[in-house]
Amino acid sequence: MRTGNLIPAFAAAAMFVGCSESTGPDNPDFTWSAVIDQGDAIEIKGVNGSINLNTASGSAVAVSAVKQGQQSNPAEVDIEVVTHAGGVTICAVYPDTPGQPPNECAPGAQGHISSQDNDVEVTFWVLVPPGVDFVGTTVNGSFTGSTLESEAFATTVNGDVTITTTELATARTVNGSIDITLGLPDWGRDLLFTTVNGNVRVRVPSASNADVRLTTTNGSVSSDFSLTEVGPGDFRGTIGTGGSDLFLATVNGNVALEGG
Repeated sequence: MRTGNLIPAFAAAAMFVGCSESTGPDNPDFTWSAVIDQGDAIEIKGVNGSINLNTASGSAVAVSAVKQGQQSNPAEVDIEVVTHAGGVTICAVYPDTPGQPPNECAPGAQGHISSQDNDVEVTFWVLVPPGVDFVGTTVNGSFTGSTLESEAFATTVNGDVTITTTELATARTVNGSIDITLGLPDWGRDLLFTTVNGNVRVRVPSASNADVRLTTTNGSVSSDFSLTEVGPGDFRGTIGTGGSDLFLATVNGNVALEGG
């Protein structure tokens, strides 16, 4: 395990007093903070609720959350913290459903989180230091991240993903739009941005190097780079010297690749 020591609880709470909407609520239901090694990740797993990101001013990751419910009791939803070799995973853990596997907070594809008919929304605010990766999943909620200096990987089902970073990002949703700005011209990995019902817009440095594919079924495709239409709504090409794959796709929506 390569995580650092936890910041005392009073210090973590103080980080969110008087915070703005982008950095956290004034009176959170949950606060946590710790130093995570460079290259490790802070992972947030939610079900109902959005995840808001910003760059931390110091070396510690700081997370806060607010729980709100209409018919269900917010006190029944726990927020659990799991430290592991790759960083820290924080989950909104709902009450178990009879006949279903118990809910478990675990990193990556491990564990199981389900809300069944529980309507409690858990909204997270995460301050991520430069060099610490962010990984996030939710079902009903959006991702918003500005001025990040971290790699960011976001997955939702019903919600938009809007992220600006000096590093890399990937984004996936089903019902929502994607708007991403990347800061690096070379990636060393494939980058995918996909939705079904929504638009996809990605901005990359003009000097980027990648093999590109942009697709839509019901919508338009635009690109600041020279691409060739190989089929209806299917455009491909190489930018710069080529390299990693850059894939932007939707079914019902527009696709745009911008350079700057």
